[in-house]
Order: sequence, then C-alpha cells, then structure tokens
Amino acid sequence: MGARPDDTVARPPLLRELLLVVGLFVVYKAGRLLATGRTDEAFADAHRVWGWERTLHLPGEGAVQGALLDSDTLVHLANTYYATVHFPATVAFLVWLYLRRPAHYVWARRILALVTAAALLGHLVFPLAPPRLLAGTGLVDTGQVYGPTVYGAHPAADALANQFAAMPSLHFGWALMVAIGLITATRSRLRVLWLLHPLLTLLVIVGTANHYWLDAIVATALLCVALAVVHPPRRTATTSGRHPVHGLAKTPVRDLPELVGAGR
Repeated sequence: MGARPDDTVARPPLLRELLLVVGLFVVYKAGRLLATGRTDEAFADAHRVWGWERTLHLPGEGAVQGALLDSDTLVHLANTYYATVHFPATVAFLVWLYLRRPAHYVWARRILALVTAAALLGHLVFPLAPPRLLAGTGLVDTGQVYGPTVYGAHPAADALANQFAAMPSLHFGWALMVAIGLITATRSRLRVLWLLHPLLTLLVIVGTANHYWLDAIVATALLCVALAVVHPPRRTATTSGRHPVHGLAKTPVRDLPELVGAGR
C-alpha cells in the first residue's frame, strides 16, 4: 500500500484490543438474534421499504440481479463474495492499521463500533425482511438457488443468523469504511481505487437480493454521522515532504512525526 510503519504513536495493548473486538462482535451477534421471531413485523416493514423506494424512483433491484442471472458463474461469484469477503476484509483492514497506522486504527475501530451499535439498534427497532423473501418483487434468492449461502432455507427457524436485519446494511457500511480508512491512512495516488470494494459490495448485496438500495443509503448516513463525530488523526505539513516546516528542512522525512494525535 506504499505506507511505512508509524513509529510515533503507541499501539494499544494487543490483548485488550482482541478482547474488545471479540466482545463487540459477540454482543452484536447476540443482539441480532434477540430481534428474531418478529416475522409479521419484518414483512410489513419490507413492503413499506419497497413502496418508499418506488416513491423515491430508485432503480429496481431487479435490474442488477438480471445482469447477474445472465451467467451462472457470475451469480455464483456474487454469492461467494457476499458470504466470504465481508468479515475477512474488515479484519484484515483493522490488522493492517493496527500494525502500520496505530492512530488510524483507533479512529477506525471507534467508527466501526459506533456504526455497528447504531445498526444493532436499527435491527431491534425496525426488523426488515430482505427483498429475496418478499413475494411479488420477482427477485430470486440467489443464495438458495445457486449457492453458496450463509442463511437457512427457513428464516423464522434460522438459529445462526437473523434474516430480518436488512436495514442498515453492515456489508456496505463496513466496506465503505474500509475504503475511506485506507484512503485516509495511505498516500498512493491509486488509493481512490479502494472505493471499488464498497461499489462491488453494493452491486453484490443488491444483485443477490439480500438488501434494498435504502439499506445501503441508511448505512452511508450512519457512517457519515460517525465520521463527523470521530475525527481522523491529522497529518503534519511535513508528512508529504513537500512543505517542510522552518527549521526542519534538513531533517529526513522518515525521522519526522507522521501523525499528530488520534481522533476522539
């Protein structure tokens, strides 16, 4: 990624971070399961969301799914991406920041924690069946038909996942934060390409009918609020080596502090 280790900021204790991240994950999974059993309410909310999207003239989810269904290989790849990329990509992002950008790690971890907590509250307050389960949409449950899938065939009896937690989409919210975090923490001229991750994630979650467009829009809004509250570490003017501070012009760039403080 073209970035070197940041030796100016102490890394948080590893054991504490592991316990914190695992604890947050366990609380989140437990909270999602607490929201199960509200089938009638979830489907009623799904009809509302479908109606809202038509009122807002958002593009139909079927347009994206139709493109996937033209190829069995493409739809299988989309299902695989949905099932396997979400958590590993986020974990790899946090590990890299922890090792190479400790201050940015603290910032990103706080952002993800806020967005995830807000999402959990949303799942409890507004249970929502995904479009793949909503009759009359013409959408296919690509996971069940083509595989692989992470969900059981009967949502109400699925003990491993709450299938009525579509809004907001953490698949998209986390992917967007990964891209923003890497763009913020790195200097490569090509770092904007990290936005391909949330873009591809958006097409996948909509094309597989696991989420509505509004699920991604709400996740984006929550992320924007979190980003406004928790500010990223600031780079010094000398970080890029283009505008040396008076009196430090002869100091090698590698010896200059890269970050000043972490966002709170």
